[in-house]
Amino acid sequence: MKVLVIGSGAREHALCRSLSLDPAVTALHCAPGNAGIAEVAEPHQVDALDGAAVSALAMKLGADLVVVGPEAPLVAGVADAVREAGIPVFGPSKEAARLEGSKAFAKDVMAAAGVPTARSYVCTTAEEVAAALDAFGAPYVVKDDGLAAGKGVVVTGDADAARAHAAVCERVVIEEYLDGPEVSLFAVTDGETVVPLQPAQDFKRALDNDEGPNTGGMGAYSPLPWADPELVDEVLRTVLQPTVDEMRRRGTPFSGLLYAGLAITGRGVRVIEFNARFGDPETQVVLARLRTPLAGVLMAAATGALAHLEPLRWSDDAAVTVVVASQNYPGTPRTGDPITGLEEVAEQDAPHAYVLHAGTRRDGDTVLSAGGRVLSVTATGKDLTEARDRAYTAVSRIRLEGSQHRSDIAASAAAKA
Repeated sequence: MKVLVIGSGAREHALCRSLSLDPAVTALHCAPGNAGIAEVAEPHQVDALDGAAVSALAMKLGADLVVVGPEAPLVAGVADAVREAGIPVFGPSKEAARLEGSKAFAKDVMAAAGVPTARSYVCTTAEEVAAALDAFGAPYVVKDDGLAAGKGVVVTGDADAARAHAAVCERVVIEEYLDGPEVSLFAVTDGETVVPLQPAQDFKRALDNDEGPNTGGMGAYSPLPWADPELVDEVLRTVLQPTVDEMRRRGTPFSGLLYAGLAITGRGVRVIEFNARFGDPETQVVLARLRTPLAGVLMAAATGALAHLEPLRWSDDAAVTVVVASQNYPGTPRTGDPITGLEEVAEQDAPHAYVLHAGTRRDGDTVLSAGGRVLSVTATGKDLTEARDRAYTAVSRIRLEGSQHRSDIAASAAAKA
């Protein structure tokens, strides 16, 4: 099977790494890729938002399957263009990707499907914003209705900060604050059958103890030893399957990866958000534990054959990923600095720990930082404590001037396990 992965982040590196280990994959390509992905997949230059260009590349390569990683190409309709070219594609249509592209649309789908979520208001004026903030009170949750690369949400006790964020957004969703721990649960679907993966937890705040601004995610771990063993079945029954059924009822079936961001509140499970693709950094730890070859799972979703898929197999090991970010992230990150120590990790920590590239580029033999979140250092172990130790040992070998990372990823869960 020849596979083309679209994207250039740590999520796509994790996907390519898993696909490269699948004996069914005979050729692996990525566009545009990054310095790390190029070690396991052949890179190609393409405008990831240009459906015609992506389709042409897939046809030129003779791809049997195209995997669209990031949200922006999905919302732009790249998966539609590839499907129209007759190539199986893992990723929802432009219409179905609105589940992530518009939070207001997602709320409408959830209401129709009876999916439990936070109460909310959609606001387009300063007066509507003020009324909604007053209605819910602090902490205030203000979400940009459109795509914002993981940075469109502000959770704050400061009403002025909440109003300021709303003011720079064309349309916002203001909702009640949901208490309780958060869980990320992915599901692969072909528009009818829904196959949930293992849950993970990520860390959105930039600093230890969940302080600092929201980011795209500073780390993650799986499994969740504190979670109810029935959680996955409950979410499949009350959230994932009803949402997929409602999308099909609307004539816009959702095929690909449905990501549910959840809060486990005192009143039960509530949906915080939907994404239309694998999440970053949760993908890194979930795929690290998946034992079923990945290509067959993605192809089954792309071709409507998930009902015939054997149950997924999982490792009992734990996985932890720690994000190494540039100086000033998530503000205006510093880029262009050399990264060293990657070879040390490969020589001394593999196979239990490895580095997945996100914002990197190669200049000759040197790997340089090229974004806010630069690397995801991922490790496995017999439990969370061992996985954490291995991940942070590997992080300590990496040198990037001014870089930052959280030191408490999975610490609380490991201590309680």
